[in-house]
Amino acid sequence: MSIPEVGKKIRVTVPSTTANLGPGFDCLGAALDLYNEFIFTRIEGGGDRFDLIMESTDGNHLRGGPENLVFRAAQKVWESANIDHIALEARVKLAVPPARGLGSSATAIVAGLIGANAIMNSPLSKEKLLELAIDIEGHPDNVVPSLLGGLCLTARSSSKRWRIIRCDWHDSIKAVVAIPAIRLSTSEARKVMPKNVPISDAVTNMGALTLLLNGLKAGNEELIKEGMFDMLHEPYRWKLIKGGLEVKDAALNAGALGCAISGAGPSILALCKEENGKKVSQAMVKAWEKSGVASRAPFLNIQTKGSQFSTISGK
Repeated sequence: MSIPEVGKKIRVTVPSTTANLGPGFDCLGAALDLYNEFIFTRIEGGGDRFDLIMESTDGNHLRGGPENLVFRAAQKVWESANIDHIALEARVKLAVPPARGLGSSATAIVAGLIGANAIMNSPLSKEKLLELAIDIEGHPDNVVPSLLGGLCLTARSSSKRWRIIRCDWHDSIKAVVAIPAIRLSTSEARKVMPKNVPISDAVTNMGALTLLLNGLKAGNEELIKEGMFDMLHEPYRWKLIKGGLEVKDAALNAGALGCAISGAGPSILALCKEENGKKVSQAMVKAWEKSGVASRAPFLNIQTKGSQFSTISGK
Protein backbone atom coordinates (compact mmCIF):
# COMPACT_ATOMS: atom_id res chain seq x y z
CA MET A 1 0.00 0.00 0.00
CA SER A 2 1.38 3.42 -0.97
CA ILE A 3 2.02 5.97 1.76
CA PRO A 4 -0.06 9.15 1.29
CA GLU A 5 1.84 12.20 0.18
CA VAL A 6 2.76 14.89 2.67
CA GLY A 7 -0.05 17.45 2.77
CA LYS A 8 -2.96 15.06 2.14
CA LYS A 9 -5.94 16.22 4.22
CA ILE A 10 -9.05 14.46 5.48
CA ARG A 11 -11.97 16.18 7.22
CA VAL A 12 -13.92 14.07 9.72
CA THR A 13 -17.10 15.21 11.48
CA VAL A 14 -18.26 13.17 14.46
CA PRO A 15 -21.58 13.65 16.31
CA SER A 16 -21.94 13.84 20.06
CA THR A 17 -23.83 11.07 21.81
CA THR A 18 -26.05 10.58 24.82
CA ALA A 19 -25.44 7.15 26.30
CA ASN A 20 -26.90 5.08 29.14
CA LEU A 21 -30.16 6.37 27.69
CA GLY A 22 -32.80 5.94 30.38
CA PRO A 23 -32.61 2.29 31.51
CA GLY A 24 -30.11 1.34 28.78
CA PHE A 25 -26.99 1.34 30.94
CA ASP A 26 -23.86 0.54 28.87
CA CYS A 27 -25.96 -0.64 25.90
CA LEU A 28 -28.23 2.13 24.56
CA GLY A 29 -27.06 5.41 23.06
CA ALA A 30 -28.12 7.99 20.49
CA ALA A 31 -26.23 10.40 18.25
CA LEU A 32 -27.11 14.10 18.52
CA ASP A 33 -26.63 16.91 16.00
CA LEU A 34 -23.78 18.55 17.88
CA TYR A 35 -20.41 17.88 16.26
CA ASN A 36 -16.66 17.83 16.67
CA GLU A 37 -14.65 18.45 13.50
CA PHE A 38 -11.19 17.02 12.88
CA ILE A 39 -8.94 17.89 9.95
CA PHE A 40 -6.12 15.35 9.59
CA THR A 41 -3.01 16.19 7.58
CA ARG A 42 -0.14 13.90 6.63
CA ILE A 43 3.00 15.70 7.82
CA GLU A 44 6.74 15.12 7.76
CA GLY A 45 8.21 13.00 10.53
CA GLY A 46 8.30 9.55 12.04
CA GLY A 47 5.40 7.29 12.82
CA ASP A 48 5.18 8.43 16.44
CA ARG A 49 4.69 12.13 15.62
CA PHE A 50 1.25 13.58 16.28
CA ASP A 51 0.66 17.34 16.34
CA LEU A 52 -2.58 18.61 17.86
CA ILE A 53 -3.98 22.08 17.14
CA MET A 54 -7.08 23.02 19.15
CA GLU A 55 -9.32 25.71 17.68
CA SER A 56 -11.64 25.97 20.68
CA THR A 57 -11.02 26.91 24.32
CA ASP A 58 -12.73 23.79 25.69
CA GLY A 59 -9.83 21.60 24.63
CA ASN A 60 -6.95 23.80 25.70
CA HIS A 61 -5.78 21.17 28.19
CA LEU A 62 -5.43 18.49 25.48
CA ARG A 63 -1.99 17.70 24.07
CA GLY A 64 -0.55 15.92 21.05
CA GLY A 65 2.07 13.20 21.12
CA PRO A 66 1.92 9.41 20.74
CA GLU A 67 -0.27 8.94 23.84
CA ASN A 68 -3.08 11.16 22.58
CA LEU A 69 -6.36 9.20 22.31
CA VAL A 70 -6.97 10.27 18.70
CA PHE A 71 -3.52 9.09 17.65
CA ARG A 72 -3.74 5.84 19.61
CA ALA A 73 -6.94 5.08 17.71
CA ALA A 74 -5.20 5.90 14.43
CA GLN A 75 -2.37 3.53 15.26
CA LYS A 76 -4.89 0.71 15.85
CA VAL A 77 -6.06 1.11 12.27
CA TRP A 78 -2.57 0.89 10.83
CA GLU A 79 -1.68 -2.08 13.01
CA SER A 80 -4.85 -3.91 11.96
CA ALA A 81 -4.16 -3.16 8.31
CA ASN A 82 -0.50 -4.15 8.72
CA ILE A 83 0.80 -0.87 7.30
CA ASP A 84 3.48 1.53 8.45
CA HIS A 85 2.59 4.34 10.85
CA ILE A 86 2.80 7.91 9.57
CA ALA A 87 3.10 11.35 11.16
CA LEU A 88 -0.19 13.23 11.50
CA GLU A 89 -1.48 16.65 12.44
CA ALA A 90 -5.02 17.07 13.73
CA ARG A 91 -6.73 20.45 13.74
CA VAL A 92 -9.80 20.19 15.99
CA LYS A 93 -12.93 22.28 16.49
CA LEU A 94 -14.79 21.13 19.59
CA ALA A 95 -18.52 21.69 19.97
CA VAL A 96 -18.78 18.65 22.27
CA PRO A 97 -17.13 19.72 25.54
CA PRO A 98 -14.94 17.15 27.35
CA ALA A 99 -16.03 15.46 30.59
CA ARG A 100 -19.71 16.40 30.23
CA GLY A 101 -21.30 13.04 29.43
CA LEU A 102 -21.73 13.72 25.71
CA GLY A 103 -19.25 11.25 24.28
CA SER A 104 -16.26 13.55 23.81
CA SER A 105 -13.79 10.68 24.18
CA ALA A 106 -15.86 8.62 21.75
CA THR A 107 -15.58 11.39 19.15
CA ALA A 108 -11.79 11.31 19.58
CA ILE A 109 -11.66 7.53 19.11
CA VAL A 110 -14.01 7.48 16.14
CA ALA A 111 -12.29 10.44 14.47
CA GLY A 112 -8.89 8.81 14.89
CA LEU A 113 -10.14 5.55 13.39
CA ILE A 114 -11.97 7.11 10.46
CA GLY A 115 -9.28 9.69 9.72
CA ALA A 116 -6.43 7.16 9.79
CA ASN A 117 -8.41 4.75 7.65
CA ALA A 118 -9.45 7.40 5.10
CA ILE A 119 -5.99 8.89 4.71
CA MET A 120 -4.78 5.39 3.72
CA ASN A 121 -7.67 4.97 1.23
CA SER A 122 -9.84 2.93 3.62
CA PRO A 123 -8.22 -0.50 3.95
CA LEU A 124 -10.58 -1.43 6.81
CA SER A 125 -14.35 -1.93 6.63
CA LYS A 126 -16.79 0.02 8.80
CA GLU A 127 -17.50 -3.22 10.68
CA LYS A 128 -13.82 -3.51 11.60
CA LEU A 129 -13.71 0.13 12.68
CA LEU A 130 -16.68 -0.53 14.96
CA GLU A 131 -14.90 -3.50 16.49
CA LEU A 132 -11.78 -1.40 17.13
CA ALA A 133 -13.83 1.47 18.55
CA ILE A 134 -15.57 -0.74 21.10
CA ASP A 135 -12.28 -2.38 22.04
CA ILE A 136 -10.60 0.98 22.69
CA GLU A 137 -13.54 2.55 24.55
CA GLY A 138 -14.35 -0.59 26.53
CA HIS A 139 -18.12 -0.26 26.12
CA PRO A 140 -20.26 0.36 23.03
CA ASP A 141 -22.98 2.83 23.94
CA ASN A 142 -21.09 5.98 22.86
CA VAL A 143 -18.84 4.86 20.01
CA VAL A 144 -21.47 2.88 18.11
CA PRO A 145 -24.00 5.71 17.60
CA SER A 146 -21.12 8.14 17.15
CA LEU A 147 -19.93 6.10 14.17
CA LEU A 148 -23.27 4.91 12.79
CA GLY A 149 -25.72 7.61 13.89
CA GLY A 150 -29.25 7.17 15.22
CA LEU A 151 -30.43 5.24 18.26
CA CYS A 152 -28.34 2.10 18.74
CA LEU A 153 -28.76 -0.85 21.06
CA THR A 154 -25.53 -2.85 21.32
CA ALA A 155 -25.03 -6.07 23.24
CA ARG A 156 -22.91 -9.20 23.24
CA SER A 157 -24.65 -12.23 21.83
CA SER A 158 -24.28 -15.81 23.08
CA SER A 159 -21.43 -16.19 20.58
CA LYS A 160 -19.64 -13.28 22.36
CA ARG A 161 -19.94 -11.15 19.22
CA TRP A 162 -21.25 -7.60 19.46
CA ARG A 163 -24.70 -7.25 17.94
CA ILE A 164 -25.98 -3.80 16.95
CA ILE A 165 -29.64 -2.93 16.45
CA ARG A 166 -30.59 0.41 14.91
CA CYS A 167 -33.77 1.37 16.75
CA ASP A 168 -36.53 3.71 15.54
CA TRP A 169 -36.91 7.20 16.99
CA HIS A 170 -40.16 9.01 16.20
CA ASP A 171 -39.75 12.46 14.63
CA SER A 172 -42.04 14.04 17.21
CA ILE A 173 -39.63 13.31 20.07
CA LYS A 174 -36.83 15.84 20.58
CA ALA A 175 -33.94 16.17 23.00
CA VAL A 176 -32.89 19.01 25.25
CA VAL A 177 -29.44 18.58 26.75
CA ALA A 178 -28.50 20.80 29.68
CA ILE A 179 -24.71 21.15 29.63
CA PRO A 180 -23.20 22.64 32.81
CA ALA A 181 -19.90 24.44 33.23
CA ILE A 182 -18.84 21.79 35.76
CA ARG A 183 -17.03 18.61 34.68
CA LEU A 184 -17.29 14.98 35.77
CA SER A 185 -14.91 12.30 34.55
CA THR A 186 -16.25 8.90 33.59
CA SER A 187 -13.73 7.24 35.91
CA GLU A 188 -15.01 9.28 38.85
CA ALA A 189 -18.60 8.38 38.00
CA ARG A 190 -17.67 4.70 37.73
CA LYS A 191 -16.17 4.69 41.22
CA VAL A 192 -19.54 5.26 42.90
CA MET A 193 -21.15 2.31 41.14
CA PRO A 194 -21.77 -0.81 43.23
CA LYS A 195 -20.18 -4.09 42.16
CA ASN A 196 -23.52 -5.86 42.51
CA VAL A 197 -27.14 -4.72 42.20
CA PRO A 198 -30.36 -6.32 43.47
CA ILE A 199 -32.02 -8.60 40.95
CA SER A 200 -35.21 -6.57 41.35
CA ASP A 201 -33.39 -3.48 40.05
CA ALA A 202 -32.11 -5.40 37.04
CA VAL A 203 -35.62 -6.65 36.27
CA THR A 204 -37.02 -3.14 36.60
CA ASN A 205 -34.49 -1.84 34.08
CA MET A 206 -35.22 -4.62 31.58
CA GLY A 207 -38.91 -3.81 31.67
CA ALA A 208 -38.31 -0.07 31.43
CA LEU A 209 -36.03 -0.55 28.42
CA THR A 210 -38.80 -2.38 26.56
CA LEU A 211 -41.25 0.42 27.33
CA LEU A 212 -38.82 3.15 26.28
CA LEU A 213 -37.86 1.55 22.95
CA ASN A 214 -41.50 1.02 22.03
CA GLY A 215 -42.37 4.53 23.17
CA LEU A 216 -39.62 6.11 21.07
CA LYS A 217 -40.62 4.05 18.04
CA ALA A 218 -44.26 5.07 18.21
CA GLY A 219 -43.87 8.52 19.72
CA ASN A 220 -46.02 7.27 22.60
CA GLU A 221 -45.68 9.79 25.42
CA GLU A 222 -46.94 7.51 28.17
CA LEU A 223 -44.54 4.70 27.32
CA ILE A 224 -41.62 7.15 27.22
CA LYS A 225 -42.60 8.56 30.61
CA GLU A 226 -42.75 5.08 32.10
CA GLY A 227 -39.60 3.90 30.34
CA MET A 228 -37.22 6.77 31.17
CA PHE A 229 -36.39 5.22 34.52
CA ASP A 230 -33.16 3.69 35.80
CA MET A 231 -32.10 1.73 38.87
CA LEU A 232 -28.60 0.62 37.83
CA HIS A 233 -26.51 3.80 37.83
CA GLU A 234 -28.54 6.96 38.36
CA PRO A 235 -29.34 6.39 42.06
CA TYR A 236 -25.59 6.39 42.75
CA ARG A 237 -24.54 9.21 40.41
CA TRP A 238 -27.04 11.99 41.06
CA LYS A 239 -25.12 12.95 44.20
CA LEU A 240 -22.08 13.74 42.04
CA ILE A 241 -23.99 16.37 40.03
CA LYS A 242 -24.50 19.62 41.90
CA GLY A 243 -28.14 20.67 41.56
CA GLY A 244 -28.83 17.75 39.21
CA LEU A 245 -32.03 16.47 40.79
CA GLU A 246 -33.42 20.01 40.88
CA VAL A 247 -32.69 20.34 37.16
CA LYS A 248 -34.46 17.04 36.52
CA ASP A 249 -37.54 18.13 38.47
CA ALA A 250 -37.61 21.48 36.66
CA ALA A 251 -37.53 19.72 33.28
CA LEU A 252 -40.37 17.37 34.20
CA ASN A 253 -42.46 20.22 35.61
CA ALA A 254 -41.90 22.14 32.35
CA GLY A 255 -43.34 19.32 30.29
CA ALA A 256 -40.47 16.92 29.64
CA LEU A 257 -41.56 13.33 29.05
CA GLY A 258 -38.51 11.97 30.81
CA CYS A 259 -35.15 13.06 32.13
CA ALA A 260 -31.87 11.22 32.63
CA ILE A 261 -28.18 11.66 33.24
CA SER A 262 -26.45 11.84 29.86
CA GLY A 263 -23.69 9.26 29.79
CA ALA A 264 -21.84 9.45 33.10
CA GLY A 265 -22.89 13.09 33.56
CA PRO A 266 -22.95 15.87 34.50
CA SER A 267 -25.05 16.85 31.44
CA ILE A 268 -28.74 16.05 31.77
CA LEU A 269 -30.96 14.89 28.93
CA ALA A 270 -34.67 15.66 28.69
CA LEU A 271 -37.00 14.16 26.09
CA CYS A 272 -39.95 16.27 25.02
CA LYS A 273 -42.28 17.25 22.22
CA GLU A 274 -41.03 20.06 20.01
CA GLU A 275 -43.57 22.58 21.31
CA ASN A 276 -42.23 22.17 24.85
CA GLY A 277 -38.55 22.37 23.96
CA LYS A 278 -37.97 26.07 24.70
CA LYS A 279 -39.83 25.91 28.00
CA VAL A 280 -37.93 22.81 29.12
CA SER A 281 -34.58 24.32 28.12
CA GLN A 282 -35.20 27.54 30.01
CA ALA A 283 -36.40 25.68 33.11
CA MET A 284 -33.27 23.51 33.23
CA VAL A 285 -30.91 26.47 32.88
CA LYS A 286 -32.76 28.45 35.56
CA ALA A 287 -32.73 25.49 37.96
CA TRP A 288 -28.95 25.17 37.63
CA GLU A 289 -28.55 28.92 38.10
CA LYS A 290 -30.24 28.56 41.50
CA SER A 291 -27.51 26.09 42.45
CA GLY A 292 -24.80 28.47 41.28
CA VAL A 293 -23.99 26.48 38.14
CA ALA A 294 -23.82 28.12 34.71
CA SER A 295 -25.19 26.02 31.87
CA ARG A 296 -26.67 26.01 28.40
CA ALA A 297 -29.42 23.72 27.16
CA PRO A 298 -29.53 23.35 23.38
CA PHE A 299 -32.53 21.83 21.65
CA LEU A 300 -31.16 18.95 19.58
CA ASN A 301 -32.34 16.46 17.00
CA ILE A 302 -31.24 12.86 16.67
CA GLN A 303 -28.43 12.64 14.13
CA THR A 304 -28.96 9.67 11.82
CA LYS A 305 -25.99 9.73 9.41
CA GLY A 306 -23.20 9.08 11.89
CA SER A 307 -19.61 10.17 11.29
CA GLN A 308 -18.66 11.49 7.87
CA PHE A 309 -15.36 12.13 6.13
CA SER A 310 -14.20 13.89 2.98
CA THR A 311 -10.89 14.58 1.28
CA ILE A 312 -9.81 18.23 1.21
CA SER A 313 -8.24 19.13 -2.09
CA GLY A 314 -5.01 21.15 -2.15
CA LYS A 315 -2.30 21.46 0.49
